[in-house]
Formats: sequence, structure tokens, C-alpha cells
Amino acid sequence: MVDKRSASKMDAETESKQEDAASEEEKDPLAEALESAETYRGNWQRAAADLANYKRRVEQDRTENARLANMTLVVNLLPIFDDLDRAIATMDASIAGLNWVQGVVAIHRKLEQLLEAMSVKEIAADGETFDPAKHEAVGKQAGEDNRVLHVLQKGYTLGDRVIRPSMVMVGDGTEPDSDKDAK
Repeated sequence: MVDKRSASKMDAETESKQEDAASEEEKDPLAEALESAETYRGNWQRAAADLANYKRRVEQDRTENARLANMTLVVNLLPIFDDLDRAIATMDASIAGLNWVQGVVAIHRKLEQLLEAMSVKEIAADGETFDPAKHEAVGKQAGEDNRVLHVLQKGYTLGDRVIRPSMVMVGDGTEPDSDKDAK
């Protein structure tokens, strides 16, 4: 004999368990879809960040390449500018008024303006304290210690970077007169 009440109770429990299992089965696809969507979203965000980083790196590379190209051009122009500087500085006063001399001076001025437009600046050196980051000491002579006495070749910066240090004579800390008395 089977008790009808207990049988109906068992049937109800079985149905309840089956409904729970069915609802779990329904939740599994939804949970899986949500998990999958979150994974795709995370992958998309990483891909978007990677693309932004790539674009930034490419732009930095382009900027650096343009800066290096400018630096190469300037480094190659500086000896020409130095030669024109020396030619004008040693020009005889008797020929200073000639047309061709004025043309050379005009070329020098244009080249100077071009270098200024490219953010090239001369390094101040004469009378300054010796700075190995900006100056290259080629010798020492009597004078104030660690002070630039003479500039043998001008130095230049491109922006904030030294592209050619100034070649200078530096004081060694002895008095110029005491050096003559010693001889």
C-alpha cells in the first residue's frame, strides 16, 4: 500500500527539483552569454588600448625621425656657417663696401635666420663657468679657475639638446702675470 499523501508529496518534490533543474538550465545559457559578453568586452577594450598605444608610438617615431633629420641637416650646415662667420670677421675694411662682399654678408644673415627658425641657438661660452655638458675644453691657460677664457669654435643647441659643444680654452687658476714672471 502506498500512501497517497506521501506519494503526492514525493511527486511535488520531484516536480520542484525538475523545475529547479530546468531553471538552472535556463540560467546557464544566460550566465554563459553574460560571461562571453564580458570576455568580448574585455578583449575589445584591450584591443582599443593597444591601437591607441600603437598610434602614439607611431607619432612619437615620426616626430623623432623628423627631429633627427633636422639635426643632421643642421650639423652639416654648421661648418658652412662657421666659414662664413670667419670670412666676415676677417674681412678687410677696404673691401667691405664692395657689392660681392655685401652679398656674402647677406648670405650669412639668411643662413643665420634659417638656423634661428630651426630653433638652433648659439651656446653662450665666453666668460662663463666651464660646463662639460655644453663646452669641450681643448686646453688650459693662465686665468680664473674653471672659467672659459676663449671660444675656439662656437657650440650650438637644437631646442634643448646640444648638437655641438663649444670648443674652449679654460682657466687653470693661475694668474696671467705670475705665468710671465716664472719664465
